[in-house]
Amino acid sequence: MNSETLSITPPTTLVIASRESRLAMWQAEHVRDALHKLYPSCDVRILGMTTRGDQILDRTLSKVGGKGLFVKELENALADGRADLAVHSLKDVPMELPDGFSLAAVMAREDARDAFVSNDHASLDALPAGAVVGTSSLRREAMLRARYPQLVVEPLRGNLDTRLGKLDRGEYAAIILAAAGLKRLGLASRIRALIEPADSLPAAGQGALGIEIRAGRPELEAWLAPLHDRLTALAVEAERAVSRALGGSCDVPLAAHAVWRDDTLHLTGCVSMPDGSRAARAQASARVASVAGALELGRQIADALEAQGARDIVRALAAQQRGESAV
Repeated sequence: MNSETLSITPPTTLVIASRESRLAMWQAEHVRDALHKLYPSCDVRILGMTTRGDQILDRTLSKVGGKGLFVKELENALADGRADLAVHSLKDVPMELPDGFSLAAVMAREDARDAFVSNDHASLDALPAGAVVGTSSLRREAMLRARYPQLVVEPLRGNLDTRLGKLDRGEYAAIILAAAGLKRLGLASRIRALIEPADSLPAAGQGALGIEIRAGRPELEAWLAPLHDRLTALAVEAERAVSRALGGSCDVPLAAHAVWRDDTLHLTGCVSMPDGSRAARAQASARVASVAGALELGRQIADALEAQGARDIVRALAAQQRGESAV
């Protein structure tokens, strides 16, 4: 902790808004424990909430309003003063935050890869033709349909325990989940295989936790500053810049993943049709030392994807959502 942090008057009470799923509560408790270490005399409480995204489980996110369904109620709690901060999986946070809110900190990243989970099969390659694979993500669906056209892909909604329960009841031969959530909950043993980014490029922000606050609270930003991981934040900025430039949402199978090698950030982006019939993919790297540099790298990837027809894919998907034929 630096001298500036030490000179700040410590908080006396902080309230964290969180979804009530087991994974979301783990994330909130992780932040609570980190704040307790920084400010031992602070009373850090968790306000558990149920969001629209948790309530609507019979349709895919792309059909019911997208990722914002997981954060809106938490933002309402920030806006009306019931909570000081909200903890999110960054992959669930819309690319554009509403006016009056900001991401105050991005914590060090967990494993960003997708995980193959099955009780009977060792990997995607081991699944027999016709096996049913569950996923809640159009991005993962596109990967599966492109690489494994012999498999049957079915939607899978619900929190982590609900999804694992459906697998255990035999509704699916396998499911694809984020490795980070399984590892955070001590469920790494459920992972039969990790899917490398070359085969299933992660979503922007996957594996990272973001802390959202109401804008205009500099004292809160200062209290949270020690939790901010600069390298993770720059990687996530670059990823989210790709998604933002191309209108990334639950309607678009868009992936963006950045990794550091020494002082160079390597960014890959991909936009696909859900049926795997068409995809654009681009890679670039740069020595990034600032948010501006991360955003520029993201724009470079977005431009390269556009040159490969990414906008046509996005327009075709939008037309499908409206029930129209793409021009």
